Amino acid sequence: MKVFENQEVWFVTGAQLLYGGDAVVQVDGHSQKMVDGMNSSGILPVKLVYKGTANSSAEVTAVMRAAQGDPKCIGVIAWMHTFSPAKMWIHGLQELRKPLLHFHTQFNKEIPWSAIDMDFMNLNQSAHGDREFGHILARMRKGHKTVVGHWEDPKVLGHIAVWERVAAAWADAQDCLILRFGDQMNNVAVTDGDKVEAEMRLGYHVDYMPFSEVMTYFDAVEDSEVDSLTARYFEEYDHSPELEDKGSVGYRKVWNSAKAELTLRAVLKAKGAKGFTTNFDDLGDVNVEETGRGFDQIPGLASQRLMAEGYGFGAEGDWKTAALYRTVWYMSQGLPGGCSFLEDYTLNFDGDRSSILQAHMLEVCPSIAASKPRLEVHDLGIGVRKTPTARLVFTSKEGMGLTATVVDMGGRFRLIAADVECIKPQPLPKLPVASALWIPQPDFETGAAAWIMAGGTHHSCFSYDLTPEYWEDYAEIADIEMLHINSGTTLSEFKKELKINEVYYLLNKALK
Repeated sequence: MKVFENQEVWFVTGAQLLYGGDAVVQVDGHSQKMVDGMNSSGILPVKLVYKGTANSSAEVTAVMRAAQGDPKCIGVIAWMHTFSPAKMWIHGLQELRKPLLHFHTQFNKEIPWSAIDMDFMNLNQSAHGDREFGHILARMRKGHKTVVGHWEDPKVLGHIAVWERVAAAWADAQDCLILRFGDQMNNVAVTDGDKVEAEMRLGYHVDYMPFSEVMTYFDAVEDSEVDSLTARYFEEYDHSPELEDKGSVGYRKVWNSAKAELTLRAVLKAKGAKGFTTNFDDLGDVNVEETGRGFDQIPGLASQRLMAEGYGFGAEGDWKTAALYRTVWYMSQGLPGGCSFLEDYTLNFDGDRSSILQAHMLEVCPSIAASKPRLEVHDLGIGVRKTPTARLVFTSKEGMGLTATVVDMGGRFRLIAADVECIKPQPLPKLPVASALWIPQPDFETGAAAWIMAGGTHHSCFSYDLTPEYWEDYAEIADIEMLHINSGTTLSEFKKELKINEVYYLLNKALK
């Protein structure tokens, strides 16, 4: 979980001086003990940093302003240990634009029935202090997450951990550059969108990079570097021994894939980019077999390996999916399941087990593989290059997962998340690509229809680890619409939700 090492969540306790300075000292001691305990629990991925009690409007504003300006701070947890008059939070909350979590807890776990007195009551007033704070959040329409429960409860800390991961990924997105190598596939609607609004709302920036500029990095790659990476491929992946024959077509195609990977790595590093898109119609010199200047096929193997390391990826210029995959990967760090870019490929009608084959031409992340990936070389008859190319071949693990996409509805962004069950596919001897086979929930007909009615893409970002709570937190922070397709979804209710959401967002836009 190294991605979280340089990040902090600030813990701020609300108090006041009505009960005297001694009471505030005790409040401060309780808060520090709580923060130390939560940090030592092993549950929270991002370190909590206690920032003291805020006893006045000036103190609240100062700490919120500092949080907003500190690049290490990814969000704030606020807790009202004692009664904290909420009007003193107004200016500070107006300053804070980072994620906010309201923690409704208490230092003591149980009421000390035989010993409780007014001193105890003065120091344990979260029962109404947090309601005062909750009111001002509602009054200000301030987006936030509310977590309720005792600070030592692992379940409660689990909810905070989810929010921390989302807040960390949100912070990452605010400094995220996505490079497009080539434009979008011609006339495709769902992968397009408003890049200006995306940067304003979601944070990331999207730039186009002409392939002529990519070629300057391609030309700078040394053959010895390519030889070394090719050898590493053979060490890391199962493969046919014939591929290691340096005089074979197979070896040349693996070698070409290694050069493409080194080229992309050099570009991404030089530009400081966290994600990229490709397009199989824009790969450099069309006479690459003669000139050697360009990719002989889409850089599928490179995309697979770069996704596994956290680079966002979208096919056919799909920059929204590239950015979302980076966020999915970031939120998932330290979790065991894996995640990947996937595309709805073809349908399998089989009664109650009807399913959708998820694949792509080449680009599926090996982190979701059920077993060790196999390096293979096969023809790929699509785009401007109809030549053999290397790729990692595998099938995904079985189990429940969650897939998500963001679409531009022309005036707002919509996040669609859907529960799916990955099942074991039949062998695909003539389709040697990485793939997953899943049944949308609650069943094929309902899940697929709901996704289509919501305007969902044929590309999505899949994870075995993320739960709907992650996407609820993400949508709250981003202030965008969220739809969740799950075991309880019915099409009649889903249609109503779509219509109600449409009215809500139209009215909300008009009021602004």
